[in-house]
This record gives sequence, C-alpha cells and structure tokens, in this order.
Amino acid sequence: SRYYREVLPGEIVKISRYDVQTLDVVPRPEGDPSAFCIFEYVYFARPDSIFEGQMVYSVRRRCGQQLAIEAPVEADLVSTVPESATPAALGYAQKCGLPYVEVLCKNRYVGRTFIQPNMRLRQLGVAKKFGVLSDNFKGKRVVIIDDSIVRGNTISPIIKLLRESGAKEVHIRVASPPIRFPCYMGINIPTKEELIANRPEFHDLANYIGADSVVYLSVEGLVSSVQESIKARRENENSLKTQKSRVGKIGHCTACLTGEYPVELEW
Repeated sequence: SRYYREVLPGEIVKISRYDVQTLDVVPRPEGDPSAFCIFEYVYFARPDSIFEGQMVYSVRRRCGQQLAIEAPVEADLVSTVPESATPAALGYAQKCGLPYVEVLCKNRYVGRTFIQPNMRLRQLGVAKKFGVLSDNFKGKRVVIIDDSIVRGNTISPIIKLLRESGAKEVHIRVASPPIRFPCYMGINIPTKEELIANRPEFHDLANYIGADSVVYLSVEGLVSSVQESIKARRENENSLKTQKSRVGKIGHCTACLTGEYPVELEW
C-alpha cells in the first residue's frame, strides 16, 4: 500500500478498483475554521501518520524543540519513557545540545498498564513494564520527556525506579500542555476531578510525583509547533497562484487544554 492523499473535512469519497472519486464536500459555515483534534498530534496518532500534509513524527519533534526553548534545564542527558515521546525527546536533546540516551527498556512480555482496573495495579504494572539501563545514567542529571501526564499515576514509579538505580536528578518535561477539560467529541478523557491538572497536588506537582522539576509545553507552543509547516506550505502555495488560495483558516480543537469548544455544547 502507498499513501495517496487525505480525505478532506466533510468530504465523501468513493473508492473503486479504477479510481478515487469525490462525491461531495459538505461545506462549513462561512468563516468557520476547521477544528482538527490537536491531541491526534500529541498522543493518539501513529508517528508515521500524515495529517494536514505533515507527518506526526515531525510535529512531535518540533514540540520537543519548542519545549527546550520554553523549559531548558541544567542536565547531563535527555531520555524518554519508551516510546511514544521519543520524537519529542530527540527534538529536545537536539535543541539543548544534550545527548539522547536510553534509560529504560520495555519488557515486551507485560500487558498494557492503563487497562488495569485500579491505580495500585497500574503502578505495579509500570514497575514490571520497564527494565533499567542503570549504566547509562548512574550519578547523572536526567531529563525525562513525556508526551502527556493525565492522572500522574504512571510517572511516579518511573521516577522512583530511576532514583533507586542511581539517577542524581530527575527532571520531567511534558511535550503537551496540561489536560484540564473533558472531551465531548468522542475521546474518553477522564472526569475533571481525575485530571491531575485540576487537583490540589498540581500546585506542587514535582514534589507529588517525586521529580526535581516539572514543566509542561505551553498551549501557544503546541499550536505553533503544529501549524508552523502548514502555514509555510500555504504561503508557498499562495505565492505560486495569481489569485488568493480558497483554503480556509487553519483551525485546531484545543478544548481539552483551554475549555474553548469548537461548537456550542447543548445539555
């Protein structure tokens, strides 16, 4: 199989053995920007997915670079919790001029932790899920890049594991902003009360999870990382055309981060 093209928002496509036909494109209200889920870029999508003409991996790497600009730290090495945040960790390391080093390896014989029925089992699962590459970080200051911290349960045992194995300092940098609001667009984000960003512990999160420091990427930093190459491509397309491009404004849904929903909610 090979990548052909994206299906446009509101587009109805007919695929046959001969060709791909557009049957219709449902128009949006005039001046209403699209609202593509920004968390597809942060977490949900496979890194080799292509959205809006750009690869998800490249966006995640840019998020890491932006995080390095916003939240640098005196450290010896950059790493990640394998492996969804690896692109962001590589971007952070590159921008900071620090080496990217693996500190954990995945135990392939253990199942997923998030489906465990309670917090205690999830935390136990995390400890069994990773092996520690202690020779790589003993006596050193480590920056761990994570793609998101939702409840705060799974990062704590990882920090504890690294400290017990000889890490001098453990700094957490999160390549997305804090999730504060539930999603009503089909994603099963926990209730507001379960989200660590809404709990009292968030005011001293580093102490709560056992880290030396914790910094999240800003909403503006995430949006600029996502939209940077889309804007550049559109400007290039417009410069090649004599008349202005008919493509609408760039829009992304950030409701889970900002509480600004793309449609009015009806209760």
